[in-house]
Amino acid sequence: QVQLVESGGGMVQAGDSLRLSCAATRGTFSLYSMGWFRQQRGKEREFVAALSRNGGSTRYADSVKGRFTISRDNAKSTVFLQMNSLKVEDTAVYYCAADVASMTGTTTASPRDYDYWGQGTQVTVSS
Repeated sequence: QVQLVESGGGMVQAGDSLRLSCAATRGTFSLYSMGWFRQQRGKEREFVAALSRNGGSTRYADSVKGRFTISRDNAKSTVFLQMNSLKVEDTAVYYCAADVASMTGTTTASPRDYDYWGQGTQVTVSS
């Protein structure tokens, strides 16, 4: 069973940057496409970014495109989310997720396609 642990969240001001990390244990990380989602208080979980298992394909929500970058280090079984120019509306709990049935080069924005989830890390952006 794959275990995912996020880190790197915190409190920052609008315009600042944060880098989230998600370390995977067990399983074969290089075979999984990975995604980041977020959930704001009182709202449903929403897609943020996804990365194919070989790192060749990415997908972003329109709200973060140009500001956030997803990347991975398969040797360290870790996926990252670099968040720049943060806005107050980026405040949320951020979750990473693994899609273990992904095909090479594919990504998905649907949370139903992901099999394993981390516990989440809080990101708070103040004005």
